[in-house]
Amino acid sequence: MSFSLRATSSTLAARALIRSQAARSVSSSAPSKYAQASKDQSSAPPAGKEPLMKTFKIYRWNPDEPSKKPFLQSYTVDLNQCGPMVLDAIIKIKNEMDPTLTFRRSCREGICGSCAMNIDGQNTLACLCRIDRAGKDTKLYPLPHMYIVKDLVPDMTQFYKQYKSIEPWLQADPPADGKEHHQSIADRAKLDGMYECILCACCSTSCPSYWWNQDKYLGPATLMAAYRWMADSRDMAGAARKEKMQNEMSMYRCHTIFNCSRTCPKGLNPGKAIAQM
Repeated sequence: MSFSLRATSSTLAARALIRSQAARSVSSSAPSKYAQASKDQSSAPPAGKEPLMKTFKIYRWNPDEPSKKPFLQSYTVDLNQCGPMVLDAIIKIKNEMDPTLTFRRSCREGICGSCAMNIDGQNTLACLCRIDRAGKDTKLYPLPHMYIVKDLVPDMTQFYKQYKSIEPWLQADPPADGKEHHQSIADRAKLDGMYECILCACCSTSCPSYWWNQDKYLGPATLMAAYRWMADSRDMAGAARKEKMQNEMSMYRCHTIFNCSRTCPKGLNPGKAIAQM
């Protein structure tokens, strides 16, 4: 019986992982039957409302056409037939106008960080950014100074590699009682404003130092994550973590410009964490 339960748990976990991976990245495939049904239901304007048209100019680049330069493609959306967030608009564009448009999205609640992009010059999450209903066009670009996979999808390989390098997990001896690591309320409060980071990379890709030195400089998101473990009273690897930062590039390329703190869609302050480190 125990073997059967373990096998069932493993199968469920594998299925959950497949569903998560499928949801996290929106490919350039054709709209699903659900998207078509949504399109049919929303084809007529709401009763008593005049169309409110807005143009979205979206960065396009296809790696399958390397000789073609990146360009901005315009799409016009009736805001009275669209949700209030920028992510609602680009999902509508993909479902109803251009199935080749490629971007990442998953939770739509500002939790996963998938839909990070540059919207009207500001790095933010499309699911948390309300559509500006004024007359001017909205311009959407991928996160700046990153290699692009396609359209609005940046290559996050280097970013995740740097995050992995700080060993972002609790390093401590087994607790004395063999059960759990105790932590006071005051010590736990020191982690507030850091553990909430969702690794969207909005802060790092807004940092000029990271633009020019991202092969060596860890950047605001990774550095705040590193300090989150240094500040954790349960962690016993603080000295080793600090020693890894003792070079001219890993941390000291920060010039306190604070673009990171201004742009964070979660309202966190990476600049403060770096200063405390």
